[in-house]
Amino acid sequence: MIKIYSTPSCPYCVTLKEFLKEKGFVFEDIDVSQDEKALEEMVQKTSQYGVPVVDIDGQVVVGFDREKISGLLGIK
Repeated sequence: MIKIYSTPSCPYCVTLKEFLKEKGFVFEDIDVSQDEKALEEMVQKTSQYGVPVVDIDGQVVVGFDREKISGLLGIK
């Protein structure tokens, strides 16, 4: 399962979601600007407030680190 913690105004969040859609991945998009509980969950996982944060089956990546995300998803 892929969860993305994001905000609508974050350009890296938009790029990340486009990247995953292009690769055919389905993900849960969580808008932390509207969901305080999700924001707290994200901060608990990462100890920071920056977005995007991607949770891929429990492996957390802060920011749009294309190489790391691709590796976790088995994309070459």
